[in-house]
Amino acid sequence: QLQLVESGGGLVQPGGSLRLSCAVSGFTLDYYAIGWFRQAPGKERDGVSCISESGEITNYADSVKGRFTISRDNAKNTVYLQMSSLKPEDTAVYYCAAPCTFYSGRYYADQVDYWGKGTLVTVSP
Repeated sequence: QLQLVESGGGLVQPGGSLRLSCAVSGFTLDYYAIGWFRQAPGKERDGVSCISESGEITNYADSVKGRFTISRDNAKNTVYLQMSSLKPEDTAVYYCAAPCTFYSGRYYADQVDYWGKGTLVTVSP
């Protein structure tokens, strides 16, 4: 059974950091590109970052470039999203997703087959 379980969300002050984790079960990380999407209240679900099946290729939404870093631990079958210099506009529910499709400069949520349940990140003073 394929499953993605997120953790690590919480309340953080502007300028702070958080690390999200996505524990993957039912397949190994070299089977799918894995990524993160986020959805703020009243807004669409947007792509944040993907890491390729090989782990060699990463990409980021323009809004998070230079602040967020995606990585993975094959031994733990887990993907991480290190978030730094957080801003109030980063407040959202963050979802782990597979496969994560990124081309022509955008992410394609409608091509995701598996979603985690999400973890809430709140950036507030």
